[in-house]
Amino acid sequence: MPRLYKIKNGVLTEEYQTKDTPNQIIIDADWIDAHNLSLEERSQLQTLLLTELPKSIDVEEIEASARYFADQNGIHVHSLFLAQSEGDLHTISVAFILQPERLITLRDGLDLADFRLLRMRARQKQVEVATPKALLITIFEQKVENLADGIEDIFGGLERVSHQILKEDNADYEDAIDQLTRLEDSNGKIRLCLMDTQRSMAFLQRHLRDERELHEITHDIMRDMNILLSHTTFLFDKINFLMDAAMGFINIEQNKIIKTFSIAAVVFMPPTLIASIYGMNFKHIPELKWLWGYPGSLAIMVLSGIAPYWLFKRKGWL
Repeated sequence: MPRLYKIKNGVLTEEYQTKDTPNQIIIDADWIDAHNLSLEERSQLQTLLLTELPKSIDVEEIEASARYFADQNGIHVHSLFLAQSEGDLHTISVAFILQPERLITLRDGLDLADFRLLRMRARQKQVEVATPKALLITIFEQKVENLADGIEDIFGGLERVSHQILKEDNADYEDAIDQLTRLEDSNGKIRLCLMDTQRSMAFLQRHLRDERELHEITHDIMRDMNILLSHTTFLFDKINFLMDAAMGFINIEQNKIIKTFSIAAVVFMPPTLIASIYGMNFKHIPELKWLWGYPGSLAIMVLSGIAPYWLFKRKGWL
């Protein structure tokens, strides 16, 4: 069932409804927020509003001509929003249809934090708008604010990972790399939403030239998005630096292990050679009947092992 909102005295107000809500209330609504509509509800809305509603597959189209256009039903904008599920971020396309008398939003899938926040603010009479056009710009303005909060969260996460990689002793680099991949994915999706919103604002600006106040707001939103896009670029660079640093430290740890094995192999090589020589079963070995042969060979093996270790220490290789 779609949520209905009415603009009363410049304030957005939710219209409480039931299954028996009169059709005229739906027709008179200034904002119709349709989330996960059934086929029956979609058909009813199309009949009442005399408007063809886009299908989910149409909303997901990536071509600019399919995402931003105007026709007899109104101004159409299909924009990407962030949704969070089990700690992971997802992008969901929302279809906006701006008509002179109303704003229609259609979306499927997870509920969006942007719309939940707007509903909460509407219940508290905090959304001051005069027209459906102003409401549309307000939704995008709030969206950009939420994306900015997401960027701040990523930056905070990077600070924690940075401390883990660069300052902690015996840091878990595998865990750090896992966190970095998640942050990189989140940053990429936020950047994608910002770029999509930037195109949406550019399209709306062309249709709001006569609305001076709204045009100025869209200009401010565009300026904020340019700043946020530069922040996402910085975050990508920082993520790549920390990823390289983590991989570098992992390589250093692996090199230390390989170095230990290499030194052990060199130290035990001379004793092994001596033991191999005197382990041969040839009959005419000069030292075969030597009384002190066994302890003497052991002593030679110990000395031959100590000698390379002492040399490595003196050279500073250990």
